[in-house]
Amino acid sequence: MNKKLIWKRLLIGCAWVISLGGLVVLMSFIEAKKAGVKCTAVNVSIPGGQYFIDKQEVDHIIEVTSHSLVGRPIENINIQELEDKLKANPFIEFAKVYTEMDGVLRVEVSQRQPILRIMNHYDMDFYVDQNGLKIPLSSNFTARVLVANGFIEELFTNRVDSLHTRLAKDLFKTADYIRKDSLWDAQIAQMYVNNEREIELIPRVGNQRILIGNADSLNVKLNNLQAFYKQVLPKVGWDTYKVINVKYTNQVIGIKNENIKADSIKAAKTAKQDSLRTKRDTSQIKL
Repeated sequence: MNKKLIWKRLLIGCAWVISLGGLVVLMSFIEAKKAGVKCTAVNVSIPGGQYFIDKQEVDHIIEVTSHSLVGRPIENINIQELEDKLKANPFIEFAKVYTEMDGVLRVEVSQRQPILRIMNHYDMDFYVDQNGLKIPLSSNFTARVLVANGFIEELFTNRVDSLHTRLAKDLFKTADYIRKDSLWDAQIAQMYVNNEREIELIPRVGNQRILIGNADSLNVKLNNLQAFYKQVLPKVGWDTYKVINVKYTNQVIGIKNENIKADSIKAAKTAKQDSLRTKRDTSQIKL
């Protein structure tokens, strides 16, 4: 074997041994120093603009779990227990607790992000977060998210849980698609599940319902809807149709508003009666 290669491997091996030895010494030094350090403060960080849980509530969880932390030796604080207790809160997605050399205990908390609120057929009310998990409502904060109601069978047991029914998963998939598209996020106000267990979208503009059926081929369905909005509604009027059916990917079906049809017939009859009355009046004048 080449002597240069042998020496190179020996040097690399020595470097690893020295590095590991240095790391062990450093860790030992840190642990030795921590042994004499007491907790001087608790610093809580909650990034984000939604406030399902605030600093006071995090402080309360920590105090209940470990009582007063300030003044206690760092080595006597059970970091894992604190993290587990924080993660047990339904509004906390991630929690990290660690200490610094100056005795400061740092708590980093990440909140769950709701994207959908479901009001089911049994008057149960809950959120669904960005990971498709059910979470309870909060007394501290009301999230401005898409609401779905109607004939929804998905149950909620007041704990963090995954979605179980196909319909609820379709509602989540649809809400996630809408929130990521600026056009539909601004246009769609609500979702409704009809008695056929089909999803309808309720727009902010216009009185019609948009029938999408399920969450399959959402991109195609909403592209078809956008084309219908651009090419048809400007010509016939936004209130001409009571239902726009896009659940079939190869066509858009518009169901006309019966009220508009009835009003049109009534207006036509009125116009005809006025015309006849004018003729009768005119003939009477001639006489």
